[in-house]
Amino acid sequence: MTEEVRVLIPEEEVGRRIGEIAGRINSDYEGGTIHMICVLKGGVFFTCELSKRITVPVSLDFMSVSSYGSGTESSGVVRIVKDLDEPLEGKDVLIVEDIIDSGRTLAYLIQILKQRGPKSIRICTLLDKPGRREEKQVKVDYTCFSIPDKFVVGYGLDYDQRYRNLPYIGIVEFKEDI
Repeated sequence: MTEEVRVLIPEEEVGRRIGEIAGRINSDYEGGTIHMICVLKGGVFFTCELSKRITVPVSLDFMSVSSYGSGTESSGVVRIVKDLDEPLEGKDVLIVEDIIDSGRTLAYLIQILKQRGPKSIRICTLLDKPGRREEKQVKVDYTCFSIPDKFVVGYGLDYDQRYRNLPYIGIVEFKEDI
């Protein structure tokens, strides 16, 4: 089986929308400071582009959680691969995700982070698949794009560690080899 990638959201549209979301975040956090938590690996491209457009003071930390193996479906088992370097107590936290699918991983992450005493926690995602949401209590504060239930790559999102570097969001289409 081979795969092809078809453009879903062009690079220019991704950049424009990130700018719009950054504007909302700047307004909401005016006069404050944001402690951004980039969820690795996929979130790094989006976090970098978003943070360049944030005008309020920003501190940045990284966390890696995993619920995927090498396939296209979540395993349902969440594990922390890399924990934060900085304490969260009293901070306004903005979790930056590449994509929210079922919401299970994010619900687990929020539960863990709330125990660390942040002042607030908000969620920002590049892509959201609301039709796949199992964890209804997960409230996404900033969404760049809601997308259909398709397997997507690019802009940090991967298929078996490939395609992260695409400058657009693409749909992976699998073809039978003849």
